[in-house]
Amino acid sequence: MALSRITLQLARNPGLPGGDPSEGYTMVAPLTADGHLDVDAWRTARKNCRVVRFSSDDTDHADGLLTHRGNRWFFHYDEDDEGDDEAGYRLGEHVFKEGEYVTVTNHGETPLTYKVTDVSLM
Repeated sequence: MALSRITLQLARNPGLPGGDPSEGYTMVAPLTADGHLDVDAWRTARKNCRVVRFSSDDTDHADGLLTHRGNRWFFHYDEDDEGDDEAGYRLGEHVFKEGEYVTVTNHGETPLTYKVTDVSLM
């Protein structure tokens, strides 16, 4: 089973017409042949399925696990100072290919749109 490194960069959002490529996430996750998150492969490799939140402001950096509960995917952070779990909006339905968009609700705030800017096999 292969894992992919997926980079998400903050896309155009209300109040941020140009987006911000210095803010986003790097995920390590298994993908199906058509680019969807592979929940069965995730169950086998869940300890290796990671997420890193990055920004130009190092105080917003966090690392954690890609988790799955019910039919939803989350970014789970272990440290209290890294914030609460962040939910992806229908991440299981999204295709993770360059140029596609996904929505993440970080810290329980307003959902933000991110652009998939890189998908590469590890």
